[in-house]
Amino acid sequence: MKIVNRRKMNDEGSHNIWRSYSDMMSGLLLLFVLIMAVCLMQAQKNYNDRLAEQASRVKTQEELDKTQEALSQRESEVEAQSLTLTDLQTALEAQALDISTKESELDSARQTLEAQALDISTKESELDTARKTLTDAQTQLAEQQTKLAQQESELQLRDAALVSSQQKLDEQTQLMSEQQKKIDQIIGVKADLIESLNQEFADNQINVNIDSQTGAIVLDSNVLFAFREWELTPEGEEILTQVLPVYCDVLLSDEYSDYVAEIIIDGYTDSQGDYLSNLFLSQNRAFAVASYLVGISDYFSDESAASALQEKLTANGRSESNLVLDENGMEDSDASRRVEVKFRLKDDEMIQELSEILSSGSGETLPSAGAGETAP
Repeated sequence: MKIVNRRKMNDEGSHNIWRSYSDMMSGLLLLFVLIMAVCLMQAQKNYNDRLAEQASRVKTQEELDKTQEALSQRESEVEAQSLTLTDLQTALEAQALDISTKESELDSARQTLEAQALDISTKESELDTARKTLTDAQTQLAEQQTKLAQQESELQLRDAALVSSQQKLDEQTQLMSEQQKKIDQIIGVKADLIESLNQEFADNQINVNIDSQTGAIVLDSNVLFAFREWELTPEGEEILTQVLPVYCDVLLSDEYSDYVAEIIIDGYTDSQGDYLSNLFLSQNRAFAVASYLVGISDYFSDESAASALQEKLTANGRSESNLVLDENGMEDSDASRRVEVKFRLKDDEMIQELSEILSSGSGETLPSAGAGETAP
């Protein structure tokens, strides 16, 4: 059968589809890592700011303690000098009783008293200065305490914000994990589906190459249609009758029908002629295959598969897009003229949901997979 002779030429195009999907998933992972890094850096910055503010408060408190200790020492000195003055005054009163005999001693005592009074005046001035300094220090202490209270309030708000951010991050991480499990399940279903397709064709002794990544099969337009025509040839109808019922029976079975979102028939042409005429030709060829498939739904093993097919079947003309190239990078016209039959699982909704989760944390929305192509 010719449809298996040219499948090898199409591996490169299918591989490009798989690579695009892998790049998209890598972008998702990178964006998630960036979000985690930004949150961690912000938390580290808040923690360092808090440590710096606590160190500043400790340093201010130590300076206030030193100032109060110096003032206490100064007050002790003044009190000691006051006691000395009291003793001198008592001695002066005793000398006054004997003033007549100790006039010379009184003069000396007066000079001493004046010197001490001058010293006391100096000490009192220093005490006033110290009191003023103490008052200023107390004012500064009150201001520092007010500022400290404000900073503590700000720290509490930051702590609350940090806890809230951590809770949101934990919730997003949990949702990401759940979404990843669902995507892993979809990937597992796709692998099982492709394996079932291979097994079903083998059981029916039909030699068909199924793309191991996408599950697509390629039908040679040179066999299905005459050159530049879109009416199926008898040989083409025979091939479609053998291949398509088996392919659709697996996709629409009870095991996989709930996972399959769309069965796609894409028509392709070579680059000969203009784009619009090739688009018209490819659309008509895809529609011809789709119409024939609907017409042979009686060949399906499950009667309910016919109605399910009409709900999921789409046909598209791709014109000369995605040409098949040979090993020298030149267009292989025969291989480019083809009809591809493939399927799309219900994974677009899963990727869109993951995009919304990420956008709620980062303000960005990830692009969803194209609805017209099968994601690898």
